[in-house]
Amino acid sequence: MTNWTTKDIPSQAGKLAVITGATGGLGYETALALAGADAEVMLTGRNAQKGQDALRRIRAEHPHATLRFEALDLASLASVADFSRRLNAEGRSIDLLVNNAGVMALATRQVTVDGFERQLGTNYLGHFALTAALLPLLQGSRVVNLSSIAHRQGRIDFDDLQGKQGYRPWAIYSQSKLAMLMFALELQRRSDANGWGILSNAAHPGWARTELMANGPGTQGIQGMLTRLVMPFFSHSAAAGALPTLFAATSPEARASGYYGPNGFYELKGSPAPARIMPQASDVTVAARLWDVSAKLTGANWKQEKETR
Repeated sequence: MTNWTTKDIPSQAGKLAVITGATGGLGYETALALAGADAEVMLTGRNAQKGQDALRRIRAEHPHATLRFEALDLASLASVADFSRRLNAEGRSIDLLVNNAGVMALATRQVTVDGFERQLGTNYLGHFALTAALLPLLQGSRVVNLSSIAHRQGRIDFDDLQGKQGYRPWAIYSQSKLAMLMFALELQRRSDANGWGILSNAAHPGWARTELMANGPGTQGIQGMLTRLVMPFFSHSAAAGALPTLFAATSPEARASGYYGPNGFYELKGSPAPARIMPQASDVTVAARLWDVSAKLTGANWKQEKETR
């Protein structure tokens, strides 16, 4: 996979790809590349105007692309349920689901409409509920979860999962991205046990220059100035940051339970390569408990799942 680029994406003709958070940043770049590889691409997001703008921009580069936008807010279980009902009613199999949408290190604790801490709710719980609801359409598909280098500092705090007892932005963000990686690995285990035929893996973008980073924490004052000074040396574009996701989503070399990121220093930038999975992400006991807790919190019904534990 040395120097793997979008030119190495196999033809995706006849395949349907659903991408969350696809109106900008990594999600948009993922949608753009898949459209260029002839996939039918469904962009999702909270803002319909941004969705239409993204469609126009992609069509400007790929005039013959088959695209659509659908409203989906991962911070709302009602929105997840409504979106999933629409797709299940259509009955079209999904070949690729990219769980990409997210928010990062919010300065103050916020909650979703369902009362979840916003980072955990948007980055992880919404995607957990979405994947469960779309399970009938995912037989034989690939599911790619977006994690982060930050998962290395993460831990699942079952005693304070929602950050009520002492909100720390980066700790909660790291927990949500650890949860996404653990979800990818546990989904593969459950798929193998239940015969779903899903290839589940994960990716991270390294340090990608997106709106999430540009408008995120640490962009003001001395810290912000230092960040801007070092960014050109240790970061890469959103398009480059999307490459590990695209590799995980399309490459014949991408494996089940794989995790991919940039191959440069500290996995900050570079070409797609296998990424480091921290020991806590591979803890099957914690992963099983997290799955059960998440199902209870979201009401997610993995109805095709047989009793495996």
